[in-house]
Amino acid sequence: MQTVQQIADDIVRREGGYVDDPADPGGATNHGVTLATLARLGRDETGDGQVDRADVKALTAADAATIFIEQYYRKPGLAALPDGLQPSVFDMYVNAGANAVRILQRLLTELGHPVTEDGIVGRETARAARAAAAVDPALLADAYGIARRNYYYHLGDIRPASRKFARRNDGGKGGWITRAEEFISAPYRLTDAQHRARVSAWA
Repeated sequence: MQTVQQIADDIVRREGGYVDDPADPGGATNHGVTLATLARLGRDETGDGQVDRADVKALTAADAATIFIEQYYRKPGLAALPDGLQPSVFDMYVNAGANAVRILQRLLTELGHPVTEDGIVGRETARAARAAAAVDPALLADAYGIARRNYYYHLGDIRPASRKFARRNDGGKGGWITRAEEFISAPYRLTDAQHRARVSAWA
């Protein structure tokens, strides 16, 4: 079992360095931390009295990991989830906020453990997740990873500007898909042909 710090360090690795892509709703980002997040936290990394892109660029990987642990793991209560789910839900929370929990809640309901889809890890969601994990923890983790992957494909279906994050220029798996599949066992990962078939309708 990885420590929370190790999971956060892995997320920083996946996120990469500074990027400011107009197609990304998150805007300017460094190590996965957005300008909006730094502004909300009042983190003036450069000490010039304002929070702007310069502060995003100045953010260290270590500080990004600390922000992830405090804001995207502890604050939303992910520690209440089964151990095997935590890495993927934590990673998804950094990527998609409370939608990470909504995806889990929809999945739990589909698995026969109905919960309110509110994006909050409360007692109800934690209890349902533990009950589902008690049946087969590895299968639950795989099912959540697949649900994540489906979420990314759906974003590409409805938001053409986001397709480049799910499909590379050469048609192969984009970063979103490979990221989701890091948390899916090999038998459940899509082949290149299956991926290309899934995105074949995209322009």
